Amino acid sequence: MGNIYVRALSASRTRGRLIFGPLSVACALGRTGISHEKREGDGATPSGRYRLLQVLYRADRIQRPITRLPVCALKPHDGWCDDPRHGRYNRPVRLPFSASHERLWREDHLYDVVVILDHNQKPRSLGGGSAVFCHLARPGYLPTEGCVAVSLADMCRLLAMADKTTAIHIA
Repeated sequence: MGNIYVRALSASRTRGRLIFGPLSVACALGRTGISHEKREGDGATPSGRYRLLQVLYRADRIQRPITRLPVCALKPHDGWCDDPRHGRYNRPVRLPFSASHERLWREDHLYDVVVILDHNQKPRSLGGGSAVFCHLARPGYLPTEGCVAVSLADMCRLLAMADKTTAIHIA
């Protein structure tokens, strides 16, 4: 369908606008805004162009999203390695996992739908940032740890329009 564009609002570096064709919606950004020099743990949303690789969702909470992207139901043992010293850095892992990681099966609803972006995937830079996703926003669009977050309704609209050629441009 085309490209998704994300821009920070001039009044707030942690709030932005996501535009995808006719869709223009509010989004939350990282707690330190958008950065050209993303580093692990800095709280920044990385600027750049990223493909949408896969959609993960909580089948116990919501129906399978309608999209032309690959979709997989999350399981309680799903995680994501965020330890730059580990060989699985910025890759999915099965829990329990000995190195530092993020749990994808969350108690809050942020990852009820999550889109894996190809940020720092190929080539992978150790310490260049991990687990940069597009996921669901907290109430009030509070800042993320470096992701782009939208409402569930907006995520469903975005996914219905997306396909394997869709990329997100963050600037």
